[in-house]
Amino acid sequence: MEVIHKIGRRKTAVARVYLAPGSGNITINKRDLKTYFTTGTLQYKVNQPLVMTENENNFDVKVNVYGGGITGQAEAVRLALSRAMCELDAENRLILKPEGLLTRDPRMVERKKFGQKKARKKFQFSKR
Repeated sequence: MEVIHKIGRRKTAVARVYLAPGSGNITINKRDLKTYFTTGTLQYKVNQPLVMTENENNFDVKVNVYGGGITGQAEAVRLALSRAMCELDAENRLILKPEGLLTRDPRMVERKKFGQKKARKKFQFSKR
């Protein structure tokens, strides 16, 4: 089996995942999973597609991720891994789809408008 390459996005974060047969090592930006995503919640999000398809120790995962914050990056990695699991075996789609792991979350930051403080917040109104 050759290397599977998939892309996942969330907000402004973009994750490129390379999946190859191996022993279950996850490397993100040339760092270990536990050093890059320090909280348990983010580690759980990244591992979720692998755990649900029972492939935790079957593949080595290399990830290049940039943009956004750590939560957006973790969710981008999760989407890319889910897509890779589906390409690996079509049966995995039936497991991941009901959990919402194959859905690209379209929510982005709303742009700031001119004449306003932020996207929706206005400058303070002074009557006199």
